[in-house]
Amino acid sequence: MSQALSRRTLLAGAAAMPLVTIFTRPLRAAEFDYKLATGQDPTHPVNIRAQEALTRIREASNGRLDIKLFPANQLGSDTDLLSQVRNGSVEFFNLSTSILSTFVPAAALPNTGFAFKDYNDVWKAMDGGLGNYVREQIAKTPIQTVSKVWDNGFRHITSSTKEIRTPEDLKGFKIRVPPSPMLTSLFKALDAGAAPLNFNELYSALQTKIFEGQENPLAITATTRLYEVQKSCSLTGHVWDGYWMLGNKRAWQRLPEDLRAIAARELDRSADDQRADIVKLSASLRQDLGSKGITFIEVDRQKFRDALGRTSFYKDWKTKYGDAAWEHLEAVAGKLA
Repeated sequence: MSQALSRRTLLAGAAAMPLVTIFTRPLRAAEFDYKLATGQDPTHPVNIRAQEALTRIREASNGRLDIKLFPANQLGSDTDLLSQVRNGSVEFFNLSTSILSTFVPAAALPNTGFAFKDYNDVWKAMDGGLGNYVREQIAKTPIQTVSKVWDNGFRHITSSTKEIRTPEDLKGFKIRVPPSPMLTSLFKALDAGAAPLNFNELYSALQTKIFEGQENPLAITATTRLYEVQKSCSLTGHVWDGYWMLGNKRAWQRLPEDLRAIAARELDRSADDQRADIVKLSASLRQDLGSKGITFIEVDRQKFRDALGRTSFYKDWKTKYGDAAWEHLEAVAGKLA
């Protein structure tokens, strides 16, 4: 598949994107049969680019390393899969930084509310000092990162009831957040009725009005059809979120050095491709989602950041992480606390 993915290709039905590749030359039987689990729909750029990487890994290793892709939480919820990667029953898993923070608290540093104004800030931080710091904290556990961070995009608020235009509109607003202390505390600081819920339960919770709204990148809102149960989208960009490609340490170390090098190289290549996909897709999705009934609302992000700054949010998180960690964040984001 070419790097220039069309919107139609990205959002086609799952059946249009085969996850099984037919090879044109015979490959030896695999020495290592591994699994890569994701939580995203098969049409999401994460899975399209991941499958491309897995195909290249198999070919470059002459079939010695065969990693099969299991998208859309086929092997369990995000929290289930995190446990499976920790114990090694699943070798690889992509997990958002926000949910990874329930196991590695420092993973939530990039999710600090209104820290990054654009992608220049994001990649300067995540491919630099902040990203390296988070990698080091993850490596203290039974898992480790095996590629560059992938892009989940900037998160925006959707609603089926009132439109969110100012920080005051969030007061009492029933919003679902991921099982992430950072995101929960952000919305509670702004007096929203925030509660965590696993993603695979979100659609029905919005449909039955258990929650009025949710917050996610536009690609997630589109590929999981949340526009069917939401009416408006406020472009708050309140948090940038990424996906770490995680590996079980023992499984990674079992691979010979040459196979680790191939896997890391091809996953990094797909990470770069996927980052570009998300930027293009997010730009085009405003038109697509608008045609499906979503009203988009431009907001003054600085007003939200100022409102957050008047609470103890930034001070509390700086205290939790410590000065050294916070310095990595403020090196790009500027003064927060």
